[in-house]
Amino acid sequence: MSFPRYKLYKESGVDWLREVPSGWNIKRVKHLFAIKKRISGDEGYEVLSITQQGIKVKDIESGDGQLSMDYSKYQFVEIGDFAMNHMDLLTGYVDISSIFGVTSPDYRVFCVRDKEVCFDRYYLYLFQMGYRNKIFYAFGQGSSQLGRWRFPTEQFNSFEFPNPSIQEQKKIAAFLDRETAKIDALIAEQQRLIALLKEKRQTIISQAVTKGLHPNAPRKDSGIEWLGEVPEHWDIRAVWLLFELGRGRVISHGEIMDNAGEYPVYSSQTENDGIMGRLDTYDFEGDYLTWTTDGAKAGTVFRRRGKFSCTNVCGTLKAKNDKVVLDYCVHALSISTASFVRQDINPKLMNNVMAKIRIPIPSPSEQHAIAAFLDRETAKIDILTAEAQRAITLLQERRTALIAAAVTGEIDVRNLTERDVA
Repeated sequence: MSFPRYKLYKESGVDWLREVPSGWNIKRVKHLFAIKKRISGDEGYEVLSITQQGIKVKDIESGDGQLSMDYSKYQFVEIGDFAMNHMDLLTGYVDISSIFGVTSPDYRVFCVRDKEVCFDRYYLYLFQMGYRNKIFYAFGQGSSQLGRWRFPTEQFNSFEFPNPSIQEQKKIAAFLDRETAKIDALIAEQQRLIALLKEKRQTIISQAVTKGLHPNAPRKDSGIEWLGEVPEHWDIRAVWLLFELGRGRVISHGEIMDNAGEYPVYSSQTENDGIMGRLDTYDFEGDYLTWTTDGAKAGTVFRRRGKFSCTNVCGTLKAKNDKVVLDYCVHALSISTASFVRQDINPKLMNNVMAKIRIPIPSPSEQHAIAAFLDRETAKIDILTAEAQRAITLLQERRTALIAAAVTGEIDVRNLTERDVA
């Protein structure tokens, strides 16, 4: 729907803001908020992490993520305080804490100076928009390539925000709370659908590569717990018997930038099919499977063809003979690797572990038939998944645009009811 606008606007004098409603003021952050830093001096408090999903209690017992040797040097965060990871304007975030605890002394904790002038929920939307829309980025300093594009104190205090009346701030925040909750519910529905589709996809693959396409075929015990029974005429083979195992090499971003050429360099499962860049040389030629050895995508298997290189977070598999059908094996390995990935701070599936994984191997003709069946069936699911992901992207874009329009006064939401927006 189209939203009403204010009757009169004026120039804000702020580059990122431009026009604001004529009745609004512009104020620097230092006049709205006070930075506070109180070191706890003791252990035993909840340790808080500032994530892009908000402030969360850190599990310091599990060993996941970066840990401190001395939490007594952390600073207090009280309920209602803003806490901000201003050290990285690309991956950092800001939230209002609903938990009393401590957080890194490198972060910025601040609070509202005057609750008659500043409504925290309205300004939370503004601060989070500053991250999501990269508004703060232009005011940062440091090295963005190293993930240290920070928001210095002076620039933070001098940053200018709109300051409508407190009543108007509360109405805008209430409108956004209501409308973003609706959008978030729709996003959650699509995410649940994607999870169900992923589960269905894995079930179809698992059924085909463990039971085959003929459900009534005689079966035998595979001797492998996760695999169970398989058709009795199938073999069970370790990866090292089927493939020659290799590994990528260290390839820097600088090398790619200096030698960009014809041949792709694969890194891990990222945007653009895992292509990190291109070189005018290559390390591998032919038909291969590759898998990601390190990180969140460890164990993910891909089919690669032609001339290419891999970074050191990739392992390679070259079939030893023509009895191995790669299009089948990519599916068989996709359901086999998960239980072999070492789950710790940095998940890993190294060559020596991959070599020992055993997978079911039917005849080449049956491998081809299973691969064709799975390519056909998973393509249908992938189309539905892509549609759901597109819906999420559109909803997220709508959410971002709605917040930006409301908090900057581009639209007038003061008198809009739930019925008006429905």
